[in-house]
Amino acid sequence: MDGFWTALAVSFGVIFVAELGDKSQLMAMTFATRFRALTVITGITIATALVHLVSVGAGVWLGATIPTGPVSLIAGLAFLIFAAWTLRGDSLTEEEKSKAQRSRGSALLAVGGAFFLAELGDKTMLATITLATQHGWFGTWIGSTVGMVAADALAIGVGRLLGRRLPEKAIRYGAAALFAIFGLWLIVEAIAELA
Repeated sequence: MDGFWTALAVSFGVIFVAELGDKSQLMAMTFATRFRALTVITGITIATALVHLVSVGAGVWLGATIPTGPVSLIAGLAFLIFAAWTLRGDSLTEEEKSKAQRSRGSALLAVGGAFFLAELGDKTMLATITLATQHGWFGTWIGSTVGMVAADALAIGVGRLLGRRLPEKAIRYGAAALFAIFGLWLIVEAIAELA
């Protein structure tokens, strides 16, 4: 049982610190300006749990890194699509906006899908793989997932505060710009890795 607690504590600490200032933390803040905090944190938790389960599996069973170039390229293109989708929101009526905020399914899929793609090949995924080669898989999985969700929860709190103070148009344009930046960032990383 000591091994579990050690894996949990080490993984939590490493991933929490690695996530601070990461692009996915900025993404969490952006989503928090558009969707309910509970929906955003649920999407992040599901995506993180799945990615980190894959990570510990790779660390324990394969002991090798997952090629990140093609994954980063696909994720980058997806973020450009999210940017366009965010801009498209300008034409929504007040009734449609209200429905979108109440609709957990589509928001949950958008958040979960974006985080799943963003974390594939990210430094926190690679750190989780590395931790899993040294510690037990279950403690590493739980610790890394909780560490990332905790760091992103901080961003969600900040995003919710900003969302109350910024005009809706500025939020949409800012969110679209951030998604476009994330997309281009991932595409540049992919091209550099594939070259």
